[in-house]
Amino acid sequence: MTLQITLPSELEERLRQEAERRGQGEETVALRVLDQHLPAALEARRAAAVSLLRGWAEEDESLSGEEMAANAEVLRALDEDRPSYRKLFPDLLEDQK
Repeated sequence: MTLQITLPSELEERLRQEAERRGQGEETVALRVLDQHLPAALEARRAAAVSLLRGWAEEDESLSGEEMAANAEVLRALDEDRPSYRKLFPDLLEDQK
C-alpha cells in the first residue's frame, strides 16, 4: 500500500530528528512507529484471546478441591452483591451446590 500524507512542519521535523538519531531513513522510522502503535491484526488478537482462555481452562483443571471451593465462594459473593436480579454465574454455582 502506498500512502501519502502531509505532516505538519513540527511533526516532520521530529520525524527527521528521530530518523537521524537512529541512523535510519524517515520512512523506516515512520513504519516502525505505526507498527508499534497500531493494534495487532484481528486474527492475532483472537489467537491471543483463545490462548489466554485455554490457559485459564488448564489452570482450572489443576485446582485442588479447596481452591475450587474458594473460587466458587468468590463467585457466589459477586452474585450476592450484584444489584441486578440477573446473576452472572447461575450455572456454575448450581454445579457447586
